[in-house]
Amino acid sequence: MHTPIRHLLISGTGGFVGTNLIPYLKHQLPDVKITHLSRTRPTQPTDDSYVLWSELSTASLQEVDAVIHLAGKAHDTQNTSAPHEYFDINYGLTKQLYDWYLQQTATKFIFLSSVKAAADRVSGVLEENITPDPKTPYGQSKLKAETHIISASAGVSANDKKYYILRPCMIHGPGNKGNLNLLYQFAAKGWPYPLADFSNKRSFLSIENLSFVITQLLKQEVASGIFHLADDEPLSTNDLIRIMSGVMNKPARLLRLPQSFVTSIAGIGDLLRLPLNKERLKKLTESYVVSNKKIKAALHIDQLPIAAAEGMITTIKSFK
Repeated sequence: MHTPIRHLLISGTGGFVGTNLIPYLKHQLPDVKITHLSRTRPTQPTDDSYVLWSELSTASLQEVDAVIHLAGKAHDTQNTSAPHEYFDINYGLTKQLYDWYLQQTATKFIFLSSVKAAADRVSGVLEENITPDPKTPYGQSKLKAETHIISASAGVSANDKKYYILRPCMIHGPGNKGNLNLLYQFAAKGWPYPLADFSNKRSFLSIENLSFVITQLLKQEVASGIFHLADDEPLSTNDLIRIMSGVMNKPARLLRLPQSFVTSIAGIGDLLRLPLNKERLKKLTESYVVSNKKIKAALHIDQLPIAAAEGMITTIKSFK
């Protein structure tokens, strides 16, 4: 029998996911109490309650029904972070919070991991049965956190304690800048996109679809497990240029330069440190398709609420 969720403990509420998830949860679960797990207390008055990480071991939170762990160190694309920083935060905080959860009466633990814990590159479609092989400290630290959750749950009653390890692909939505914003700035200048001859498909995840999945995991009785999260349809970089151009009411300018020529230019870019180099070319043109079949089957749905293009249009409009 499903026990209603009345009190949530959520870490990382000040980040992009947290600031979008909290209002969504309050709308979908209007009677739920939310306690923020934070490094510092808020400076402005708020109706929600707060507990500090330093107080977690002694905090009186016996009435918490579920824990949502969003806090973590994001992937540093500039590679300026030391490896231990990822492990201290992504693994260390997860271990601390999950070990605490096992001692409480709470029955659900939702951990926001990443597809990068499974694979940095994808051949075909990424599914949950893959043998994880992360290549970066970010992905490796997320995988170590996942492994701890699974091993620490051994011997614990599956009915008493459930865990949901969520591996989202690139999350987007209003307020999130990142690589999509860089591509938008390029399209906004009216320059032709010179890589249109490359054919790729990438999975994205709208923040609304992520919030929907988390809410449904709180509402429904779902068995513990690892779940990959993505919108229902992948998009190509050419699709993104078309969507961005449509939002700006401009024609999509797609320039199909021969791939061999572009690859040669990227090679020269490595030598002369030009904006287009082999690494950037790979990121713009490689495919990374993620299956969401398992989570949809677990939630008994055929499709997620927001179509990939629809969610992307909402995000792009926020850049204007």
